[in-house]
Amino acid sequence: MPVKTLRFDVDGGKATAGPPIGPSLTPLGLNVLAVVEKINELTGEFRGMRVPVKVIVDTDTKNFDVEVGIPTVSALIAKEAQIEKGSGEPGRKSVANLSMDQIVRIARLKTPHMRVNSLKAAVKSVLGVCVSMGINVEGKSPKEVIREVEEGAYEELLKQ
Repeated sequence: MPVKTLRFDVDGGKATAGPPIGPSLTPLGLNVLAVVEKINELTGEFRGMRVPVKVIVDTDTKNFDVEVGIPTVSALIAKEAQIEKGSGEPGRKSVANLSMDQIVRIARLKTPHMRVNSLKAAVKSVLGVCVSMGINVEGKSPKEVIREVEEGAYEELLKQ
């Protein structure tokens, strides 16, 4: 049972049978439209974001499985903040403000894919991305919020 794994980055809910998916799957004898429909079904909640997708194909039986990854932290932050991209001048110009609840939600979503030992570490990592994107948290600089997290200011939120 030879298995072939193909990886793609697709727009959430908007994959097409065109390149890169179609040309990669057609030689394997798969129904490309069925694969694209499955990808779109599984990535619909990430509409507007680039999503890593793995298509695992059994080349003998022509059966396939689709595994969906999680978008990048910066893409999740941009979606939460409802912005296209971060600030061109982070540190000087802020483009959005997020709540600590939103930061924790992103951290919980990404924790299994990060190399961290705790939710607290994941939150600090997400806050670090906020620094580089020019996103304030609770109306404060993310660096200030990182210090507060280290001092235990959000322990109740991190325990939920």
